[in-house]
Amino acid sequence: MNNYGGIFDVDNKKKLIDELTLKMSGAGFWDNTEQSTKVVKQLKGLKAAVEPWEQASKKYQELLEYSGILRQEDAELSAELSRDIDALSAQLDKLEFQTLLGGELDPNSAILSINAGAGGTESCDWVSMLLRMYMRFSESHGYEVKTLDILSGEEAGIKNVTILISGEYAYGYLKAERGVHRLVRISPFDANKRRHTSFASVDVIPEVEDDLEVKIEEKDLSIDTYRSSGAGGQNVQKTDSAVRITHVPTGIVAQCQNERSQYQNKQTAMKVLKARIYELERQKKEQELLKTYGGQKKKIEWGSQIRSYVLHPYTLVKDHRTEHETGDANKVLGGALDEFIEEYLKMQKLQDKG
Repeated sequence: MNNYGGIFDVDNKKKLIDELTLKMSGAGFWDNTEQSTKVVKQLKGLKAAVEPWEQASKKYQELLEYSGILRQEDAELSAELSRDIDALSAQLDKLEFQTLLGGELDPNSAILSINAGAGGTESCDWVSMLLRMYMRFSESHGYEVKTLDILSGEEAGIKNVTILISGEYAYGYLKAERGVHRLVRISPFDANKRRHTSFASVDVIPEVEDDLEVKIEEKDLSIDTYRSSGAGGQNVQKTDSAVRITHVPTGIVAQCQNERSQYQNKQTAMKVLKARIYELERQKKEQELLKTYGGQKKKIEWGSQIRSYVLHPYTLVKDHRTEHETGDANKVLGGALDEFIEEYLKMQKLQDKG
């Protein structure tokens, strides 16, 4: 615990906090609203990162001193000390895990899309299962989930769905899920009870701030309105309130149908479009760096299978990037993704260092 600063570089972050605080007290700092807002946001983020480590360090010193004066025969106080140590250990595990989430946009909320592959109803049902898995994962982490757009399958399931997962580090965690997911099972839609393989692709991008510089010109946009689709009932709009926006130069499409009005759907679709264009530009820059400095980038395209979920003739979930696996497929499909995500982030950090 004494070297926790080395794990998270706390000393350098505290130095930067002091520098930014001094900068804020300088003459004319608040005259530039855009610049001052960025500095305040950066300072807030640094403090939020450093304070938990300082609190953990203080707690560690307290427990160290307490254990030094504790009499062995005092069973009640010994038990209390043991509980405090366990709690501190759990806190440190969580903090150390967050050191894997060092990307600029890792703290952001996530926009997650799932699309059915070839296979008709089978794949559409697989999308429904994945949607449930990510919603359960989000609930377990205290994230808020909002459906932005959804297209039901012709017979059952979902063809494609886009959800906004709001919460701290939602993107940092869920970026590990980007890729193709494969399901093997006895089909509930096959009267002959044969085994089927289904595919669905998952895409995850960070929600970006409104003040982020993403250049989108009105002349480059094609905006269409249409009637919201759904299972029927009072929640389905009777007017053309759904909005689809196409960024013509890139071909990127964003749509929303689940807000209360056409205006709200347009605003949300624009936010998704902005995030997707930002992600495209980020990937272009990353590719340019790879060309300059060498290295390989893992494909994030159809066919880049990242994980298999086998429900027959045995149960197994295996991540093909990290080789991490478990036989408790139902638990994973119920949202228990933390082990898979952690293994991926550890692997990614090692690759970045290499």
